[in-house]
Amino acid sequence: PILMTSLTTILALLPVALSRAEGSELESPIAWTIILGLSITTFFTLYVVPMLLELFLKRSARG
Repeated sequence: PILMTSLTTILALLPVALSRAEGSELESPIAWTIILGLSITTFFTLYVVPMLLELFLKRSARG
């Protein structure tokens, strides 16, 4: 569900981010910020947090 929700939002914001229509000077940077933020936090949620949890649990089991 995390990946599906993030990808749906990112794909929905791509037309806004790539738009060159009138008024897009304000909307495009906001869309890029949301896209990059979602991409980074999704990566951290799915890969970095589980790796850190595994390292922490291994250390606490030894000690």
